[in-house]
Amino acid sequence: MLAALKSLLAELTDGSKAERFDDNDYRLASAALLVHATTIDGSVADSEREKLQAVLMDRFKLDQEAASELIAEAMDAEREAVDLHRFTSLLDRVLDDAGRRRMVEMLWQVVLVDGRVNEFEDNLVWRVADLLHVPSRHRVEIRRQVAAAQADAGE
Repeated sequence: MLAALKSLLAELTDGSKAERFDDNDYRLASAALLVHATTIDGSVADSEREKLQAVLMDRFKLDQEAASELIAEAMDAEREAVDLHRFTSLLDRVLDDAGRRRMVEMLWQVVLVDGRVNEFEDNLVWRVADLLHVPSRHRVEIRRQVAAAQADAGE
């Protein structure tokens, strides 16, 4: 029996790293929404990919390897998700008002990096903000702040 358990553990860990981010990790839910924002228009520009990684590294204090791992897991989670509720319900439960506004800010940072917002991206941020109970006036103000900050930074 001990041999069978050792064999099972070896199979589970052989050649792969243990997952660092479980399904109930708010970082995974956040990253999945950000991945969705980068892919919703049908193409992912290098600037969006880089901004996604930078935002996750900055917000969650991750190194490049951990951020890449989080993005890979988020892509899988986003692909399997039926709707946004899976992610927003978790975020709504674990984040306070400021955290929910930061999530909307992160979305705008990724969406606005290419200098334009299409109707799918705008609708996504609106829906996520609504599901996170971030008032429209805050969503619009956050968008303005992020756009101004990116303009000042030359992004």
